[in-house]
Amino acid sequence: MGSSVRIHPTSIVEDGAVLGDGVEIGPFCTVGPNVELGAGVRLISHVTLAGHTRIGSGTVIYPFASLGFPPQSYHYKGEASRLVIGSNCIIREHATMNGGTAGGSMETRIGDDCMFMVGTHVAHDCVIGNKVIFANGATMAGHVTIGDNVFMGGMTAAHQFVRIGEQSIVGGMCGLRHDLIPFGAMIEGRPGLGGLNIIGMKRRGLTRAQIHALRAAYRELFYGGGMLSDRAEQVAKDHAGDANVMLIVDFIRSAGKRRVTVPIDAGHGEPDAD
Repeated sequence: MGSSVRIHPTSIVEDGAVLGDGVEIGPFCTVGPNVELGAGVRLISHVTLAGHTRIGSGTVIYPFASLGFPPQSYHYKGEASRLVIGSNCIIREHATMNGGTAGGSMETRIGDDCMFMVGTHVAHDCVIGNKVIFANGATMAGHVTIGDNVFMGGMTAAHQFVRIGEQSIVGGMCGLRHDLIPFGAMIEGRPGLGGLNIIGMKRRGLTRAQIHALRAAYRELFYGGGMLSDRAEQVAKDHAGDANVMLIVDFIRSAGKRRVTVPIDAGHGEPDAD
């Protein structure tokens, strides 16, 4: 146990738990024997931590969050999978996160500087990047991958195995059945890809020229003729020196189990068809 640890007398910390320097555990919390809390972690009250769970330094967890319990999967057979949460995260009331499964990576991983608002859920084997924000009620199924600097709006949901590219935004109450490109935007009430996350690009310091290049690549990718895979290769040739554009191209090249979501008005039928 680290120095200056404070544990409220109503809380239970089981033998084997590792507590870093300056950890604060408020009233009515339960910390299991295989839990590790980094320096300065704060459990406000009524927090329950179970399983093989590691939480990075400076993370703050609010009442009734439940982290590290067995995955909600019929295929889970009690394997000692992990939940790893990064540093300086904010996890608000009633958030839930489960560990991995033998059918996945055996690990659910959350990056640094993330915020999970009330009632959010991260299922087994998900990988969440850095500086990701989940608004109230956002829910991820198993094996979802989310890049850095992504915003998930309130009551959003992602199907299992969906990939959500970095610096994208998903509007409130949107459902993702297929992959969302980096810098992409999903808009509430509008099926398919809704354009690019222009506001997010500006906030993160992209120049006007960089944004114009991404817009040009977007038009070439989704409003040209032929297959998306062929258009992606042409965009790679046209924008070979543009690292931001190549993020999108590489995302499309590395296709996962879901297709890429495209604009409904691009003339390709279903919004998520190739």
